[in-house]
Amino acid sequence: MVEKFQDFFGLRSFEQGQVVERVSAETAVADTFAGRVHVEWDDAARVTPLGQLPFFIEYLKQGGLFEGWVSGCALYFSSPNAPTKRDVLGTVLLSVLAGHWRYAHMTTLRCDPVNPPLLGMRKVVSEDAVRRGFDKIEEDAGSLWLQEHLEYCTRPLLGEPWILDVDTTVKPLYGHQEGAVVSYNPHKPGRPSHSYHSYMLANLRLVLAVEVQAGNHHTSKHSAPGLWRLVDGLSPTERPTLLRGDAGWGNEPIMREAEQRGQPYLFKLRLTNGVKRAIERAMRTQDWHDAGAGWQGKEGELRLQGWSRQRRVVILRRRTERSLALVERDAMGQLALGFAEIDAGREVWEYAVLVTSLTSEVLTIGQLYRDRADCENGFDELKNQWGWGGFTTHDLKRCRLMAGCVALVFNWWNMFARLAEPDHHREAITSRPLLLQAIGRQTNHAGRTTVTITSAHGEHHRARRALTRIAAFFAELRKTAEQLTAIERWYRILSQALIKYLRGRQLRPPLVLQPP
Repeated sequence: MVEKFQDFFGLRSFEQGQVVERVSAETAVADTFAGRVHVEWDDAARVTPLGQLPFFIEYLKQGGLFEGWVSGCALYFSSPNAPTKRDVLGTVLLSVLAGHWRYAHMTTLRCDPVNPPLLGMRKVVSEDAVRRGFDKIEEDAGSLWLQEHLEYCTRPLLGEPWILDVDTTVKPLYGHQEGAVVSYNPHKPGRPSHSYHSYMLANLRLVLAVEVQAGNHHTSKHSAPGLWRLVDGLSPTERPTLLRGDAGWGNEPIMREAEQRGQPYLFKLRLTNGVKRAIERAMRTQDWHDAGAGWQGKEGELRLQGWSRQRRVVILRRRTERSLALVERDAMGQLALGFAEIDAGREVWEYAVLVTSLTSEVLTIGQLYRDRADCENGFDELKNQWGWGGFTTHDLKRCRLMAGCVALVFNWWNMFARLAEPDHHREAITSRPLLLQAIGRQTNHAGRTTVTITSAHGEHHRARRALTRIAAFFAELRKTAEQLTAIERWYRILSQALIKYLRGRQLRPPLVLQPP
C-alpha cells in the first residue's frame, strides 16, 4: 500500500519517502481585510507593461522610420550564432522608450513577449550583445548613419522660419571612461564628465545633431566645427533665421564666423570688466524701454577688447528683492545675481547684456532670448527623462553612438506625441505613462491577434480617444499607402503632427529626396 501525505499548501506529495512536485490546478486563497481572495497563476498568458506600444510601432512602420534605421546601420556579424541587427537595434529602441538609462536595464525587456515580434524581432538580446554589437560599428560610418536619420526627421521642417538653439550640457561620470576629464561641472565639482554639444530646433524640441566630447572640451570653441558643418550643409532656404546661445557663445570667433555667412545671431555676454563698464554707464541714464516680463531695456554699441568691430548690444534689467540678491547663491557659492545695483532707495536691479546682429526693437530681442528657456527644458528632458544621463561604456565611440540613438528615439516619440496632442509639447515624464504604459494582454483566435489594454492612468479615457484618433488617421493613410512612397507617407505624418506649427499647411516632399 502506497502511503501519501500532502503538505500544508497542497503543493507536494510524499510517495514512498520521496518528494514529488506537482502543479496545483486550484487557486490559492489569501485572507485579506476585504475578505478572502482567490488567486490564480496563468503562465501561458502573453502580457506586456507597454500595452499601447502597437500604435507607436505602426507610426514607425508607416513613416519608414524603423525599417530605414535598421537597413542603413553599418553593423555586420560573421558568426551564424550572432543576433540580427534588427534584434540589437530593436532592443535599443524598446529600452530607450521604456525610460532606461543603463545597459543593465535592458534585461527587463525579456519579460515582454508581445512587442518585440510586432517590431519584426526574433528575440530581445542581452545587454552584452548590444554593447558588442555597437563595438562592431565603425565610428565614422555610425555617426553618418545616425545623422542621416536625424536629418530625415527634421529636414522637412527647415523650410519654415526656425531658430537654431546651441548649448553644451555636462554628463558626470563615475568610472574609468575614455574622455572622462575633470573640468567644468557645476553640480558635481571635481567629478569627471563628458560634454554633450547639442543643436536643437527651437519650439519643437527636435535634436538636429549631438556630439559627445571629453569633459574639458565644453566651450563653444569645441562646438564650432560641428555647428558650422551643420549650417553649411543646409541650403539658403533651409538655414535658421536666428542662431541663439548663452554666454558661452558671445565671443569674437563665433560672431565673426556668423557674420561672414550672413547668419543672424543672438547671444548673451559674460559680465567681463568691459561689459560691467557699459552697464555702469547705462545706470546713469533714464531712457529705459519696456522689454517685457518685468524687464526694462536699452540698446547701444559696444566694442570689447579682442573684438574686430563694434556690435549692437541690448542691456536688460529688472527689479528684484534685496534679500534675493544678497542671500541666494548658485552651486559654486557665488551670488545668484552676477551683477546687481543697490541704489539709494534700497532697490535692487539685476542686469543682463545681449549681443545681436538683429535690428529688431528691444521688446522683441528680450522676448527672443527669454524663449531660449524652452531649449534648456529640452536638454533637461534628454538628460533626466531619456538616456543622456547613462548608457556609458569605457570607450567614447559607443557613448557617441548611444547618444545619437537616444536623440533619434526622442525625436520619433515627440512627433508621435504631437499626433496625440498637436497643441503643445508633452515631456516624457507625462507622455509615456499616458500614451505608452498600460497592461496589454495578447490573445490569438481564428487567425486574429488581439491586444486587450488595461490602463491605470487617471486620464486613460483621454489617452484612448487620442490613440483611437491616431489609429483612424493611419487607417486612412493605409488606403493610399500603395500609391505613396515612404517619404511621402512621412511628410503626411509630419503635416498631421505639426498641424498647429504649420498652420494647416501640407508639407510637400521634394522629388530628389530619398529616405535613408
